[in-house]
Amino acid sequence: MSRPRDVPSLVSKAREGDPRSVARLISLVENGDPALPEVAAAMAPYAGRAQVVGLTGAPGVGKSTTTNELVRALRQAGHRVGVLAVDPSSPFTGGAILGDRVRMQEHTADPGVYIRSMSSRGQLGGLSAATPQAVRVLEGAGCDVVLVETVGVGQAEVEIASLADTTLVLLAPGMGDAIQAVKAGVLEIADVFVINKADRPGADNTYRDIQGMLALGERGAGEWRPQVVRAVAVKGEGVDEVVAAIEKHRHWMEANGELRSRRERRAEAEISALALGTLRARMGDLRGGTALADLAARVADGALDPYAAADELLAGLDAGAAR
Repeated sequence: MSRPRDVPSLVSKAREGDPRSVARLISLVENGDPALPEVAAAMAPYAGRAQVVGLTGAPGVGKSTTTNELVRALRQAGHRVGVLAVDPSSPFTGGAILGDRVRMQEHTADPGVYIRSMSSRGQLGGLSAATPQAVRVLEGAGCDVVLVETVGVGQAEVEIASLADTTLVLLAPGMGDAIQAVKAGVLEIADVFVINKADRPGADNTYRDIQGMLALGERGAGEWRPQVVRAVAVKGEGVDEVVAAIEKHRHWMEANGELRSRRERRAEAEISALALGTLRARMGDLRGGTALADLAARVADGALDPYAAADELLAGLDAGAAR
């Protein structure tokens, strides 16, 4: 039996910093609750107030430790911080070990920090499908900065770039070829490279490799050149430099209109995802009937090509929506 939902009350309490209310709102988002449009409408006036920082990189580079230290530095600067840490889900059971929150235990008693672990639920690209709306909840809850830590799946983990204002790509020496680690895909989304565990042998080589690779890129006058920062997050070293690089990138975006452009692209991606989700739901309804099955049979028999079948399916969806 579902608990009663008083969305205006939940939003009001979340705005006051009540962590239980924030948790319930994000749960509504993750579960695709029917009250979600009401939640989104209530949170809309507070959109765009938080700086969204994404952290990505291969497993083992220290994303959670770096996130933990960034929270500490941002809190010392007086910022209210939200953290969304996405963990992989099992392809067999759908479950996930949400361990990132355990690594940030020291901040759980701080009322100025909200930490939420989220399962990817099979979503590719390093995020959960619910992450964009969860970011909006944290913005509405008054967070100045929202840190989004991705699963850590490697070169294909580029979805964070469509969500974050600033994307950090973390590397570590001794984990293979640095260029291989950041080639097309992840390379192209980095606003700041963080060479973590920089006290290890090979850190200088990794730094030179990244700088040399960036020197090969063509950039127009005034375009952003990704910063390369060294850090030893487990010791808290270099974290202030990472924060400074994030701030430098934000100032550049504001001065060049890029911040507005990125947020418009983020909204465009959200709208597209929601529209596609609605379309898939309607197609799922069709699977319970005969229309989709009949079209599939005709395509399998060669009586109809798949493009024509798709047009016919969409026409049926439009007719159903018009009724």
